[in-house]
Amino acid sequence: MATVRTEISEIVTGLGLFGYRDLDRALAARPRSIGNLDDRVFDRLDNAYAAKKHDEIFSTAYANGEIFARANVGLRGRVPWLVEWKGPHRPPAYEQIPADLRVDHVYLISCKYGSDILHNASPWHVFDRALAERARRGGDWFAEVAPESFQEFYTEVRKHVTDPSLPALVTALDADHRAALRSALKGRWPRSLRYDWEIVGFEIARNSASHLMERTSTRRDREELLWRLLRLAASPYFVLGADRQGLPIRYRVLTPWDFRNRYRMRRFDMWGDHAGQPTVRWRAEVVDREDSTPRTVEGHVEIRWSHGKFAGVPEAKIYLDTPHHDVAGYEPINSGN
Repeated sequence: MATVRTEISEIVTGLGLFGYRDLDRALAARPRSIGNLDDRVFDRLDNAYAAKKHDEIFSTAYANGEIFARANVGLRGRVPWLVEWKGPHRPPAYEQIPADLRVDHVYLISCKYGSDILHNASPWHVFDRALAERARRGGDWFAEVAPESFQEFYTEVRKHVTDPSLPALVTALDADHRAALRSALKGRWPRSLRYDWEIVGFEIARNSASHLMERTSTRRDREELLWRLLRLAASPYFVLGADRQGLPIRYRVLTPWDFRNRYRMRRFDMWGDHAGQPTVRWRAEVVDREDSTPRTVEGHVEIRWSHGKFAGVPEAKIYLDTPHHDVAGYEPINSGN
């Protein structure tokens, strides 16, 4: 089930498309032209609106919908026939476009509020498959890219925890062992292990970056990787939301064809960073063909255990560090364009 905040950000954005005088009237109308909603969801929205704990996101989401409804790249003042809310669902397969709303079977809208995350994937998918397709391989990425140093670090962890049931090899850990380590290693790393983990983390980051750069050795490979990092897709779509400071973000995501016509990629780099946990930085340098202006897009990947130290296999979160409206490939939207 979606959180109330998620429901507000997505559904209220959709309500803003219909041209009601204000949000109060839109909520009261409960338009049936929004698909996949029932009165229980509208009741939750009404209760959240009355509680006034989410006033900012209510206001921003509704304004985003209104501006898209007026924009030339959007609905151009036309009231939509149908707005479909995807709601809490599991996609039937890997989805390239992270759409939350579909308008008149044509316009795809992603509602992104308070997040800089581009992807939440497995390290195998990111560094071994370059986001091109879902990785069929799996396992502990840390043991894959830094087997010796990760094993040595685990040996020190085992001495610190003093649990005789733990196996000697990190690759032999089962679910019960991992649960025990997670419980014993809550919070920050113990002082005796902190420096060692920083060294191992840097090796993991450095080797992960090198692995991906070897997989994408040509300029074309790296341009396509940039497209996938930025979630460019075969069809254009729109992102409406707010950044971490609550400022509205509204942009159209170009297709790879649009991107290549508009920009020329000069360079793509990726490297490991000393950051306390395995962190990979990436940077793309492109030139705008329209005015020869150089543009830089930056981000990073955090590789970490998702549920506590040693608990399960690592995950990779890809973040965008460049402000959304400064990203090559993201075209800002306002009521006049």
